[in-house]
Amino acid sequence: MAKELAFVLINPYSIRKSRTGGIIARYLVQTDLKLVGARMFGASRELADKFAEYATTYDPTDPGKCRLLADYIGTNYGPDPVTGRTHRCMMLLLEGEEAISRVFEVTGGVRQNWGAGQTVRDIFGDFVTDGASGEVLYFEPSVIVAPTVAIAAECFKIWQGCLNSDAGIVRGASDVEEGPDVERTLVLIKPENFRHPSLRAGNIMSLLSRSGLRIVGVKKFAMTVAQAEEFYGPVRDSLRHAFPKFGVGRMGRALEAEFGMPIALEHLTTLCEAIAPDFAEFEFENIVEFMSGRRPSSCSDAIKQLKGSEECLALVYEGVDAVAVIRNILGSTDPSKASCGTIRREFGTNIMVNAAHASDSPENALREMNIIDIERDPLFEELIQSYYQ
Repeated sequence: MAKELAFVLINPYSIRKSRTGGIIARYLVQTDLKLVGARMFGASRELADKFAEYATTYDPTDPGKCRLLADYIGTNYGPDPVTGRTHRCMMLLLEGEEAISRVFEVTGGVRQNWGAGQTVRDIFGDFVTDGASGEVLYFEPSVIVAPTVAIAAECFKIWQGCLNSDAGIVRGASDVEEGPDVERTLVLIKPENFRHPSLRAGNIMSLLSRSGLRIVGVKKFAMTVAQAEEFYGPVRDSLRHAFPKFGVGRMGRALEAEFGMPIALEHLTTLCEAIAPDFAEFEFENIVEFMSGRRPSSCSDAIKQLKGSEECLALVYEGVDAVAVIRNILGSTDPSKASCGTIRREFGTNIMVNAAHASDSPENALREMNIIDIERDPLFEELIQSYYQ
């Protein structure tokens, strides 16, 4: 059976309420599809109007449903009519067999059934009507998806036309704080969270929502070796300087166990200093391989530029003291030393396999965002074109 590409648009209200992680988790575990793309949009009036206009007639068999959805899009997706500031929404791309129908089934219908939380809209959406007249009093569908391949194609055509103008890092969104203390920081949800369908990535995002910060950028990508080398380049010096501090003790214990005699640790300092560069290079290669799937020493310059086999989800958070706030929620780099309830304590295994990376300063955040080119995602558009030309 041929693969399909489906989309999920997480509505501005769901984004504002920090329901993003929970929504993503539901789709990943209930559809068994692969998350292959993610982009943040600050929809322009032109995009919102085009999408709303299409929604008015997308299902000729149910004009009432079309009007309901079109009115919702026109009101909630476009910029604020008074301030002109945009609203944030997120588009996910999910790939796999029968992707369209699987996504639609997990989402639930526009007119939600109040059941036991079986669908995304049961849990995260609202559909309130007057008991007597049936008039819709409140409608929040949480997400927008396409029920058929043909409708998906038309929706993709509309959104693809605004990728260059409306997608990337959303600036000046209506619910994002402004001021001198506002920072942007980068979070990478690491490869171990995407090796098989699980709740992990979504749950990590849900924990990050405790920050009160706003997601203003997102990108699903696979690091090249060249990107990983540049991204983690500063780690080399840190490892080289750190090794003598802990290496002396570990080496002493190993030698004592091997020879059965006490070892004067001062004799080992010079040796640790001598092998520190080798240790740093070995661990650096381990990190690059973990993040990209390849060891730098085994790659030609041409191969280093190729897309890696390991995948990450990059998130840009914005708000007051964003760097410190996010790092506090992540916890210590070593999960065994992280506080209870932090992301690395709950999801990490060791210093390298520790669930997520976060920038340690606004300057490093900018450097890291530039390395992974968070503003652009040509593969996102190429993926859409490969299914819907």
